[in-house]
Amino acid sequence: MSRYPSSLPLPLVEQALLLVGRAHKGDAASADAARARLQQWRAVDQRHADAIDMAQRLWDATDGSALREEIPIPGRTDPEARRRAMQLLGGTGVALLTAGGARWWWQRPTLELALATGHGQLREQVLSDGTELGLAARTALSVRYYRDRREVRLIQGEVRLKVAPDAASPFTVHTDWGLVRVLGTVFTVSARATGMQVAVAEGRVGVWHRDRALDAPPALVLQAGESVRTDSRGLGRRVAVQPDDVGAWRRGWLVFDDTPLPEVVDRWNDYVPQRLQLGPQERLRTMRLSGSFPLRQPQAFLRGLPDMLPVRLRRGDHGTTVIEAR
Repeated sequence: MSRYPSSLPLPLVEQALLLVGRAHKGDAASADAARARLQQWRAVDQRHADAIDMAQRLWDATDGSALREEIPIPGRTDPEARRRAMQLLGGTGVALLTAGGARWWWQRPTLELALATGHGQLREQVLSDGTELGLAARTALSVRYYRDRREVRLIQGEVRLKVAPDAASPFTVHTDWGLVRVLGTVFTVSARATGMQVAVAEGRVGVWHRDRALDAPPALVLQAGESVRTDSRGLGRRVAVQPDDVGAWRRGWLVFDDTPLPEVVDRWNDYVPQRLQLGPQERLRTMRLSGSFPLRQPQAFLRGLPDMLPVRLRRGDHGTTVIEAR
């Protein structure tokens, strides 16, 4: 039986496993880059070659390949098989094997984070890779980084993202309405009861409706200065936006561009102390609004609303303002 030196540092094996995993699990470009890097790495010295061989055998073992008799799949309790596995791997690989093997190590998140903001609250967060998140009011999301991908799950609200580039680790935002994959850097995603909106300030993003698989080509690629909405009916039309308006709430403005009135009300309610409420008339839900409004002056917005749309305002229960069709 071949033996690997027990003096191999665990970080060296982990680095080799990272490349082996990307060669097996990455997309075509990442896999090719990982295989090229493995060849370069192997040529450095014998320790690198040993680390690559160990990483490949760990990977194969947890895949149930021909080494299954030499290295048992983690979870088996045969003490003799366990002893032979430890002899084969030396002290370096024991932690990986006993914890569940190479695939367990590969699938573990390297970063897990939950972020949320309350009513009227904004938040900025810089992640470990330098990616910047800006959360609008009443936003909730989770972040998970893996060794081959980075994922944000936007539960509700709106987030502005400035994503650190890493071609080997794609960055995807998931919502109930669809998916957004980063091809550029700065963009916003909002997820509300009525649908998802994506707007790009810099670079490019691919957009998938929730019914489209992520391994299929994106349904739409947005460039800087473009936006799209998606709802239960699918993706809407591509529309032009001002890049400076993307994430304008960070500067104290709410910007609407042919936005449905229910969404306008929903966004204002993230910030105003007294809630706005739509009346029962169905045609209110078909009205749309464009314009830029300072967050600190909601009363000015309300005073001007009847001049912009065929509506009237009345005082409702508990201090609410009810918007009715006229």
